[in-house]
Amino acid sequence: MTEPDTNAPVRISRRNTGTVTLDQVAALSGFSPSTVSRAVRNPDQVSEATYAAVMRAVEETNYVPNQAASNLASNRSGTVAAVIPAMTYSVFADTVHGLEEVLSEAGIQTFLGTTGYDEDREERVLRALLGRRPDGIIVVGASHTSGTREMLRRSRIPVVETWDWTEDPIDSLVGFSNGAAFAAIVEYVVRAGYKHPTFGGWLTGADSRARARRDVFSDTIARLLPDEPIRTLDTGTRGISVAAGGWLLDQTMAQYPETDVLVCASDIFATGAVLAAQARGLDVPGDIAVTGFGDFELSQYLRPALTTIQTANEAIGRKAGEHILERVNNPDAESVSLDLGFTLVTRDSA
Repeated sequence: MTEPDTNAPVRISRRNTGTVTLDQVAALSGFSPSTVSRAVRNPDQVSEATYAAVMRAVEETNYVPNQAASNLASNRSGTVAAVIPAMTYSVFADTVHGLEEVLSEAGIQTFLGTTGYDEDREERVLRALLGRRPDGIIVVGASHTSGTREMLRRSRIPVVETWDWTEDPIDSLVGFSNGAAFAAIVEYVVRAGYKHPTFGGWLTGADSRARARRDVFSDTIARLLPDEPIRTLDTGTRGISVAAGGWLLDQTMAQYPETDVLVCASDIFATGAVLAAQARGLDVPGDIAVTGFGDFELSQYLRPALTTIQTANEAIGRKAGEHILERVNNPDAESVSLDLGFTLVTRDSA
């Protein structure tokens, strides 16, 4: 095919909506609309020279492809929805980063919803996102309302639950056992010689994983230290924050002064407890040891650095994204359950 003269002036007019049409880009580039469409959507199907000429026309006209029309033709939206508890916690940001790395390479965009650890809110968010017809759903957690479970099962799109473990997944599962992970850190502090542990977390909130960790703490202490009372503290309306971690330390010292290790449900609480101890002139771990869960980026830089549970945050996102892609490209592909495990990281705080 003879390359057209792209230097010839072409007048570009806009529809009443202000949108440049494919025909107008074709006129400016000198190629047919079908060739322009192939260059925009499948660059590997045209020559480098053709692609370069079309892209010059696209840039000059600020053309935006009508993705909706393409989606209708392919029955795909080119999007995946991810639902996470909060945007502010680095562990979930890591998961989203891993997910986006995989999906963006395949030309799929990710849009996010947040739940604030509230299962009722999760149901509302998912209902709204499903109305946008994503090609797949990725959700943090495996505890949901019955309405959410039914809605996702009826959606007929790939669903991947993450950051948890269950024997009854909605569809696919990529995560780890919170119970086994928290048992590992409780067993560690007992082996290390701590005799009077106290658990601290947000128990009256909507985070089912925090309550599961409290239950594992109680069961493990009852098994390993049968004569020891079960000590737990709930941050209540303080929720999850560094300040709440400081409050947990103060309440531990006031209510359970015999405590030799504060076992926190999250690194956020543990960070607050360590900082509060320093402010109050307490030595960690000499006066009281502290452990966390999650291995947030800050945890290794605290002084003392946190003993905690490290999870495969970014790998969870990548594996979930890879499975969504496989299911989108092959609807007959089977569901999977991938346990990515966890690592006990022992540092100076306990």
